[in-house]
Amino acid sequence: MKRIMIIVGAVAVVALGAWLLTGRRPAATTGGEFTNGAGNMRIESAAFEQGGEIPSKYTCDGPDISPPLTIIGAPADTKSLALLVDDPDSVGGNWVHWLVWNIDPTFTQIAEGTAPRKGIEGITSFGRSGWGGPCPPSGTHRYFFKVYALDISLDLKPSADGAEFEKAIVGHILDKAGLLGNYQRK
Repeated sequence: MKRIMIIVGAVAVVALGAWLLTGRRPAATTGGEFTNGAGNMRIESAAFEQGGEIPSKYTCDGPDISPPLTIIGAPADTKSLALLVDDPDSVGGNWVHWLVWNIDPTFTQIAEGTAPRKGIEGITSFGRSGWGGPCPPSGTHRYFFKVYALDISLDLKPSADGAEFEKAIVGHILDKAGLLGNYQRK
């Protein structure tokens, strides 16, 4: 039993180390799980609390506008911020609801229904840029609002999607933060 516990602990340490060095989640935790980074950065919303219900106003059951977001505590040497909102519970795999990069690192408020100024919006799983709110076909889905502090401005075309974005940020993440919201259609 003690030997099994040591092996499990060693695997966890290796996975955590790989995540910290590369900025990518270990394969065992892909599918949307997201924890805050080692720093002080946070992302919050005045519309819902961490782990709370996303109001229908921000979904396909309402006007489907983006929620207000606040980014706090990006490291001083941040060159740009990036935002990815995804749903790991989608039947077809991880569904990207919003993707924005090259956000000015001094920009801390994203107003309701707006994109971050000067940010570049990429292509979502809806096949277009811009916010696409929660619209799960059944059950409660989890929506992860992920913000990344990067040491570069990304050289991506607006036609880039989530996979291209995730490749581009490898090795450039100074800090990251996550906000989890849940939604079930009424």
